Amino acid sequence: MVELVTYIVEQLVDDKSAVNVTSAEENGVEVVTIRVAENDIGKVIGKQGKIAMAIRTLAKAVGIKNGKRYSIDIAD
Repeated sequence: MVELVTYIVEQLVDDKSAVNVTSAEENGVEVVTIRVAENDIGKVIGKQGKIAMAIRTLAKAVGIKNGKRYSIDIAD
């Protein structure tokens, strides 16, 4: 999941070197945290949160296929 989210986020931002995607397990849910440069946060979230919602939808679809639950967090 980390590789998929990293690939998607790198395509959206200007500063690809600042992209940092980490994963941690909490209560049976894999929490994927996205960190990007301050100037690129808006590009990852999108207008009215539509891009962030799309990334979460993809994570849910992959989770259903793999039998896991994922949570996507965008850090400030």
